[in-house]
Amino acid sequence: MIRVLAWLPLAFAAWYVLAPIILWPVQLLVTAVARAGFGDLVRNVETQGATMSFVTTLKPGRADVAGILSVDVNMLLYAFGLPLFVALTLAARQARWWRALLIGYVAMLPFIAWGVIADFLKNIAITASSLVASQTGFGALDRDMIAFAYQFGSLILPAVVPAVVWVLTHRAFLEGLRDPRRDGDPI
Repeated sequence: MIRVLAWLPLAFAAWYVLAPIILWPVQLLVTAVARAGFGDLVRNVETQGATMSFVTTLKPGRADVAGILSVDVNMLLYAFGLPLFVALTLAARQARWWRALLIGYVAMLPFIAWGVIADFLKNIAITASSLVASQTGFGALDRDMIAFAYQFGSLILPAVVPAVVWVLTHRAFLEGLRDPRRDGDPI
């Protein structure tokens, strides 16, 4: 536990500084999903650092305001599990730690993308004004599913996925921690 706590500040610092590079595959994935699934709503996806800007086809909703609506999403909000996974992996001091890091990184990318897309959808369908939300064409059930996807993608996935991936990539380590007296025999 002490080794994990020692690695956490370093992992978070590297994650924050390197975020544009680390999250580049997320940007590609989100852009592909936005264009394929929401092409009628998303005109373009731009990235500045760790912030994705969705340029939409939606109008601001007021007659006296011309232009289009843009929605910014901070990808770091959904990627905080990456440094946690790095700290856990490095603290375990296992052989081929780099392999576990690569597997964990790749496994977490779709879940980070989930959070980013759900945040975008929540912003245009739920938290936007009714004039903007009405342009999306989402019904009540759609908004409920977006709310669930957002809550799941922001509260559950960023914390649970790194832990699950770490357990799956470090089974031998965890089995080595088992009490040798507990080989199926009662103590």
